[in-house]
Amino acid sequence: MAIRILIADDHHVVRRGLVFFLKTQKGLDIIGEAKDGKEAVEKAAELLPDLILMDLDMPVMNGIEATKKIKKEYENIKILILTSFSDQDHVIPAMEAGASGYQLKDIEPDELVRSIEAIMKGENQLHPKATSQLLSNLTKSKTDRMPMDELTKRELDVLKEIVNGKSNKEIAASLYITEKTVKTHITNILSKLELSDRTQAALYAVRSGMFK
Repeated sequence: MAIRILIADDHHVVRRGLVFFLKTQKGLDIIGEAKDGKEAVEKAAELLPDLILMDLDMPVMNGIEATKKIKKEYENIKILILTSFSDQDHVIPAMEAGASGYQLKDIEPDELVRSIEAIMKGENQLHPKATSQLLSNLTKSKTDRMPMDELTKRELDVLKEIVNGKSNKEIAASLYITEKTVKTHITNILSKLELSDRTQAALYAVRSGMFK
């Protein structure tokens, strides 16, 4: 089954360029375009894409607000932010809104395709600059409970690699364990931290102050 994609960007040339390139890629189906965040929300409801390539700085409604609205109604729709901004004022709100990935527009075309495929496999995809912002600028959230203390040393090792934006395959290679074992650790981490996906786990971990 091809990955059904909606492209949301207010720049016509950028939007058409993405459509032109992605249409040449096997396994990707471009089902629609949106010129602003409001239209992205409407098209998401109408077309129910698997993934939305979302720009942030758009008229009428920005990409962060659009992401919030879409994720609230359609949890299964994946959103990959594709933008020119890598500062904390854009990265952090976008990830908290529910985006599964954050890439900059200078990304290599083939790398963009790999990011889309990885997100559909359940992996978070963060540009190194976005990861840096999360690590450097997220402040420690105050909480009465400390579920991080419940994680085993191995689970903490895996969580640290997730924070660094590594895929399951890369984590397995780095820690000399199998991908199946990595998936088991991630399942346990999400359960203990009461989170729904690895992106939330990465945000939580940085906020906890454990990885600096």
